[in-house]
Formats: sequence, C-alpha cells, structure tokens
Amino acid sequence: MEYKQVEVERSVSGAFIAVVAVALLCALGALGWCYGLQNHVSMTEKKLAEAQQQNADLVAKLDTTNARLKATTETLGQSVGMTQKQIELKTQGLMAAQAAQRAEAQHLEQQQVATSKQIGAVSNDVATVKTDVGGVKTDVAATKSDLETTKSQLNRAVGDAGVMSGLIATNHDELEVLKHRGDRNYYEFALQKGGKPTLLATIKLQLKKVDEKHARYTLNVSADDRNIEKKDKGLDEPVQFYTGKNPVLYELVVNQLDKNRVSGYLSTPKGSPKPAEAPQ
Repeated sequence: MEYKQVEVERSVSGAFIAVVAVALLCALGALGWCYGLQNHVSMTEKKLAEAQQQNADLVAKLDTTNARLKATTETLGQSVGMTQKQIELKTQGLMAAQAAQRAEAQHLEQQQVATSKQIGAVSNDVATVKTDVGGVKTDVAATKSDLETTKSQLNRAVGDAGVMSGLIATNHDELEVLKHRGDRNYYEFALQKGGKPTLLATIKLQLKKVDEKHARYTLNVSADDRNIEKKDKGLDEPVQFYTGKNPVLYELVVNQLDKNRVSGYLSTPKGSPKPAEAPQ
C-alpha cells in the first residue's frame, strides 16, 4: 500500500512537473510571440508613419499641382477668350470678304453674259459681213474678169488728124472701162439728124447726114467760134480736132448708128475746161 501510495505520489509529482514545464514552455512561447508581435507592430507602425509622411508629401505636391493647374487654367481661359475674340473678328472679316467676292463674282458673271451676248451679236455681224464680203469679192472678181475681157477688146487707131488715138470704146461697157482708167474725161452723147446743135463739154455737135448702108455719117463741130465739118466718118473711127486757148486734142467716136441717129462719146484731156452743164 505504501508502495502504491509512493507510486501515486510520484506520478502526481511528475504530472505536476510536466504541467509546470508545459506551462513554462507556453509562457516562454507566449513571451517570444509577444516579442515578435511587438517587433512586427513596431515595424508596421514605422511603415505606417512613413506611408503617412509620403501621403502628406503627396498631398502637398497635389495641392501645389492643383494651384499650378488652376493658375494655368485661368491663364489658358484668358488666352482662349482672347483667341475667341480674335477668331470672331477674323470670321467676320472672312465673311465680309466672302460676301464681297460673291458680289464681284456675280458682277463678273453678269459682265460675261453681256459680253457673250455682244460677242454673239458681233459674230452674227461678222458672219453677215463675211457673206457680204464674199459676195462683193465674187462681184469684184466677175467685174475684174469682165474688165479684163473688155480691156483685151480695146484697141488704138490713127485719127483723122493723123494722131494716134487713145483706146477706142466700141460700146458702153468698154467706155466704162476707159472711165475707170481715169486717163481722160469722157462724155457720152446721142445726136438726131436735123436736130439743133448739142452742147457737149466746151463744144457743140450737130448731126448732118447718116449713111446707114455704108455705116458713115457727117457732122459739124462748133469750137472756138468756128465750125468744123467732119464728113463721111465711119463707126469707131477717132475724129480728132484741137480746141482751147492752149490747143489740146479732143477726140470723138461714134460707135452706134441707125437711119437718123448716132451715139458715142467725146474724149478730152485731163485738166481741160469742164462743161457748162452736164449732158443729158
């Protein structure tokens, strides 16, 4: 019994010791954990303090940045305001310029329309003139051809005064050619047998006789207060005589003849006296 009691007491003592040992170990572990926790808390607090300091620094920098941004915004706003005014003024100027350009363009367009109408009218006139000129050219060409043909038919002959005559016109058309040459003065006449003397230029002519069968005629020429009989003259024969204070050669040609009538022309030099009245 005593042995058992001793065993029990020993068992209890051992358990107690074990409990105490465990308790000590737990206490030591708790102390270590507390120490570690304290160190961790200290480090955390230090880091928190540093974070707070950084946050404060950031807040200060942010305030500075905000202040600068505000100042910049105000300056930019003023600049934008000035620029807006300038843009408005520039826009007004551009609109006025555009309006002026549109008005000028409209004016130019109206001028172009008017000019186009004028050009059209001028073109029509030019076309008409071209047509007229073409017709005139054709007429001139035809007249020139006729004149050349007539000219080739003209000839010269020795007159009854023994002087070489000018070109002889045998009809009215040839006489027109001579007139256009402008070498001498030409006066056409028609004489009736038995009629009164006919004034022509500065002389008078009177038909006395007509021989239709032999194409001959006789007439009197009154010049310088004297009468000259030109007897038995033929068609297209130059009949010549001198007259005037300073005698110049006059020449007459009869180129048509019938039973009681002759017709032809008188040729006088340029510068000779003009007729008192134009022959009919």
